[in-house]
Amino acid sequence: MDYVVRVVRAEEWARARELRLEALRDPVAHLAFVETYEQARTRPDEFWQQRTARAAEGEHSCQFIAEGPEGQWAGTVSVLVERPGGEPGFGEAAEVDQTHLVGVYVRPGHRGRGVVDALFRAAIDWSWSLADPPVERVRLHVHEDNARAAASYRRIGFVPSGQTLPMRDDPNALELEFEIRR
Repeated sequence: MDYVVRVVRAEEWARARELRLEALRDPVAHLAFVETYEQARTRPDEFWQQRTARAAEGEHSCQFIAEGPEGQWAGTVSVLVERPGGEPGFGEAAEVDQTHLVGVYVRPGHRGRGVVDALFRAAIDWSWSLADPPVERVRLHVHEDNARAAASYRRIGFVPSGQTLPMRDDPNALELEFEIRR
């Protein structure tokens, strides 16, 4: 694999925005993302600048990108730190110190090349490196109909936790929680 996985830099906010907007136009975006393309494209530059700067800091969140040999971005994943007593990110408030993988996207021309595995390896390693206090588990959510994503997550080592959430826009559909425990 000729990709380098690294943390996004604050000054790369425009590229981060571009990749996010592309992800939200993917045919399965309605299964994978809470936000829509229409919502995201109207956000001001300041939003994207602040979001990318926070992800570059790596204190409460971190965004990884996979960069190809020509400098092209092949994919991304973001990690949110969730602590007991903190604000609930998605679903219930955290019962243990954990991280939550979100915003997973690999551009179509780069799929099947190990990009998602490398992104997840970096995100999980970063999660395990948090020491104050240490993270007990890494979690993510996947729509019950997103079999391709669920298969990737299982291959990487995630297992269903047994927790589910109704989808915000369709309470008849479920988000399944997957996890890896330390």
